[in-house]
Amino acid sequence: MQSSTGRQRGFTLIEVLLATAVLAAGLALGFATLRAATASVNRAEAIAQQSERMRAVEGFLRRRLSSTLPIAFATEPDTGRAVRFIGEPQRVRFVADLPDYLGRGGPHLHDVELFDDGDPRRLAVSFAMVLAGETIEDGDARPPEPLVSDVTSMRFRYRGLDEQMRPTEWLERWEYGDILPMQVQVEIETASGGHWPTLVVALPQGGVATIPTVRP
Repeated sequence: MQSSTGRQRGFTLIEVLLATAVLAAGLALGFATLRAATASVNRAEAIAQQSERMRAVEGFLRRRLSSTLPIAFATEPDTGRAVRFIGEPQRVRFVADLPDYLGRGGPHLHDVELFDDGDPRRLAVSFAMVLAGETIEDGDARPPEPLVSDVTSMRFRYRGLDEQMRPTEWLERWEYGDILPMQVQVEIETASGGHWPTLVVALPQGGVATIPTVRP
């Protein structure tokens, strides 16, 4: 005769179902935690990439604009004045020495422009050699180099000195081609990174001549 204490009691159906439910919940929680962690890592990587791209583009624009030289790249046909700087809301042209890693070196026209030929728009830069006050057209020139490919809005603005040697308001256009502005402001907004911090670049060789008083 077997003692009742020696019997081994099996799991009931309810206990098995409860254990299965607990295991399933634990697995679901584990997978959810893993997905959340993966999503957080992906978001962090995306933010880091956007920040790195932003710093790279802003650094490039700052270095190039701050290197602007008072060298002519064209002549106004009506007045014969030398053209050293052209500033528009979505395009800026100026001359600066080109580093060897970007080309053949020496003074080059820098043409930074927002191209509105697609959605989204793109900001790009092209270079051309300048010699004796004229831009040398190169049949083998490379297409514009992209800087930002998902621009939703952007603008350049310009500031100089008025006749009383006071800083002007920010101007949407720089219409004094023979004079370099004192500062250039760049505002960029992208689809992926939103509004970038406003960039203000001082031109060391700009602001040495006054412009006619501009009313705000």
